[in-house]
Amino acid sequence: MGTLKDKTAVVTGSTSGIGLAYARAFAGAGANIVLNGMGVPADIERERSGIETDFKVRAVHSPADMTKPAEIAEMVALGEKTFGSVDILVNNAGIQFVSPIEEFPPEKWEAIIAINLSSAFHAVRAAVPGMKARRWGRIISTASAHSLVASPFKVAYISAKHGLAGLTKTVALELATFGVTCNCISPGYVLTPLVARQIPDQMKTRNMTEEQVKRDVLLAAQPTKEFVTVEQVASLALYLTSDAAASITGANLSIDGGWTAA
Repeated sequence: MGTLKDKTAVVTGSTSGIGLAYARAFAGAGANIVLNGMGVPADIERERSGIETDFKVRAVHSPADMTKPAEIAEMVALGEKTFGSVDILVNNAGIQFVSPIEEFPPEKWEAIIAINLSSAFHAVRAAVPGMKARRWGRIISTASAHSLVASPFKVAYISAKHGLAGLTKTVALELATFGVTCNCISPGYVLTPLVARQIPDQMKTRNMTEEQVKRDVLLAAQPTKEFVTVEQVASLALYLTSDAAASITGANLSIDGGWTAA
């Protein structure tokens, strides 16, 4: 795996879960990191300083709100100002809301499209000039199995994730001759804090054990009946930053235990 020494990675939604795993994987390969996301300040500081201690790189936190284009541009500028460049951009921030379409609150639609899709457009737009000038860059977005298939009651999330796949293809074509690749990773169910928090509620409402909820509810569509791990997703992203992956661009890479094979 090629080293990322002297490279800088901006990862949105990286204070926990998949995003934090990406940040730690890139730091482990030598990259400086711009973290972004919400949370308790003390927790964010612990993760930020932990990256510096564990990997001997530098890490800063941008509190940019992913619904605000100007703040997204400032986040990219922070990386460029602090470390001299933004070489890797990972669009990972995302939220979810579940409801039948006729009851789906319009403000939830707007928020999900803003955070899960529009934020990626604004971040890419800000990062591309520097990548083109340096003739090297890696743009990666966390899509989802839901960028390829649908489930009921998740209209905004699925629309946004399908949109990310289209954004990825377009950007890949525009940057194909500049040494910049653009891909998305589509995980199935990953056991993040967000998913784990749903398990007790499901156990109660469905009168099931924890094992039954995991297997028959959360992993119903996942043939392996195993959660994807954050480390597996981060390893795929790290591979995409390597020279070995220079010809992979415009791709939507499934890591979903066979979900979308069915």
